[in-house]
Amino acid sequence: MLRSFKEILEAAREGAAKKLVVSCAEKRDMDLLGRATEAGLIIPCLVGDGSATETMIRGTLPASLDYEIVDEKDPVRALNRAIQLLTEGRADIIMQGSTAHQAFLDAILTAKKGLRKGKLVSYISVFHLPKQEKLILVTDTFINNNPNLGEKQQILENALRLAGILGIDTPKVAALAAIEQVNLSIPSTLDAAILSKMSQRKQFGKAIVEGPLDIDCAVSEAAAGRKGLQSVVTGNVDIYLVPEIDTGHLLAESLVFFGKMETAGVIMGTEHPVILNLPFVSDENKISEIALAALICGKRGNDA
Repeated sequence: MLRSFKEILEAAREGAAKKLVVSCAEKRDMDLLGRATEAGLIIPCLVGDGSATETMIRGTLPASLDYEIVDEKDPVRALNRAIQLLTEGRADIIMQGSTAHQAFLDAILTAKKGLRKGKLVSYISVFHLPKQEKLILVTDTFINNNPNLGEKQQILENALRLAGILGIDTPKVAALAAIEQVNLSIPSTLDAAILSKMSQRKQFGKAIVEGPLDIDCAVSEAAAGRKGLQSVVTGNVDIYLVPEIDTGHLLAESLVFFGKMETAGVIMGTEHPVILNLPFVSDENKISEIALAALICGKRGNDA
């Protein structure tokens, strides 16, 4: 089982370098791509204005590094060309460049020419817990706003797939809600209880889903005990399944900005790993995101 971002990096470097494509890359992307290339993780493919890209490369990337440039000056066509390289099997990973979030996601997830595999696509934030020396997954923290029960099932299945890639053999899942008891007036508690029952019936394989759980019961076995809850999940959670985007995004940002925790994330449910340019992921941790994406490629784990 991988327990840190350092171990993810080491595992990713065991495989061959992956072709990572970026459309309309900015100068700030070049240092990141250079470090990831030097680490043996990727071979960059830069789609955009060829002459402008060459100028950026000369000022940032060492001449000895391998890279490819695809000249396409129009930003929309550049993004579509980058996606086409993936669908044609000529690239492995796509990373967001200067394209705005919504335009990038719209192009990535379009039914006809995008990378969606037909099921739900979700975003997973991975955090390192130094005290326990383990990785935890929080989802969905960016894409799905108010998922219904069926969508939560698919979000969970995406997270379980990533957990398997990280070597978590029996993932322990906390289905979060405002309180730890089923309340008919709080739909998230009902969804969590149903997912928990589905887990008991082995519908999620070896995963153990407990819910509803409020955050104190999820993180503290002692707190759960005071409330009469006994579960192998409490105090030892691998996956935190949040009820909706407000909870997920705020939790992720709080862990980073208040808790000073390291994080990296990736989209799951696409043909190829997709790396977003999110503000709560530090420049240093973006290397971890590339390593995570490369690891997913190597283990063919991003199937929806």
